Amino acid sequence: MKEKIGAVLVTGASSGMGKACALRLAQAGYSVFAGVRKERDAQLLKQEGSSRLIPVILDVTDEQSIAAAREVIRETVGADGLVGLVNNAGVGVTAPIELVPLQELRGQFEINVIGQVAVIQAFLPLIRAARGRILNVGSVGGKITIPFGGPLCSSKYAIESINDALRMELRPWGIHVVLVAPGSIRTPAVEKLVADSEVMVNTFSPEGKARYAASYRAFVQSFLKQEEEGVGPEVMAETVYHALTVHTPRNRYPVGPKARLLPFLGTWLPAGVLDVLRTRMFHVYQPFGKVTE
Repeated sequence: MKEKIGAVLVTGASSGMGKACALRLAQAGYSVFAGVRKERDAQLLKQEGSSRLIPVILDVTDEQSIAAAREVIRETVGADGLVGLVNNAGVGVTAPIELVPLQELRGQFEINVIGQVAVIQAFLPLIRAARGRILNVGSVGGKITIPFGGPLCSSKYAIESINDALRMELRPWGIHVVLVAPGSIRTPAVEKLVADSEVMVNTFSPEGKARYAASYRAFVQSFLKQEEEGVGPEVMAETVYHALTVHTPRNRYPVGPKARLLPFLGTWLPAGVLDVLRTRMFHVYQPFGKVTE
């Protein structure tokens, strides 16, 4: 059995990419604190993982929860600190900007942006103690926005900017800050998308449903198909492992299909052409000015 090579915290580890990362790092010999929101998820992780996998209750939107998790981890690792923080917790809200409930938009940013910063602030002293690394999980949507993806993509743009600032600010201490930007990844969260989208449609006004419901549902089906054709979460986990262990990590790691292509197109295509491409890709294309009512 490999000797312990340090401790890592992974947030959002109850399923999908976070769970895959936690299991992969534990397999590699790390002591992994796997952040989950529910005790049931903690018990399920204990059944699947090794003794190196330590579930901790951690809700990134709750300062008391973050502080409690920090104390548990600090008491365990002591002066050794954390060699890695994988900031993975996140959710995806999709909706027309005209109709997205503001509480949903606030919740999107509270989890995907404010929560990430709260975790970084809380655990940075432990990272600094070990001269560890911070890996923030962004998205291809942090470089290119898709129709009806404004709430989600804007939060990913924000975390890209925060990641860049943090990388420069922590440079004097030799702390690497890395963005991992997945494209299409197959996870259980994708299967939940259809149900969530119908809940969202039911928040639309009658006029809103008439305007957007059909195209929004077409977008959801197209998005679902693309995600189902993506790579498994183990590919993401392998990238995270590499970014933690390579001598000098890159600033940004795209993962999965279109994770490189879409940002490239977003950089080089004229905006009008790109708009047509994106709306056709998600089956919501209509010529400019077609709808007059």
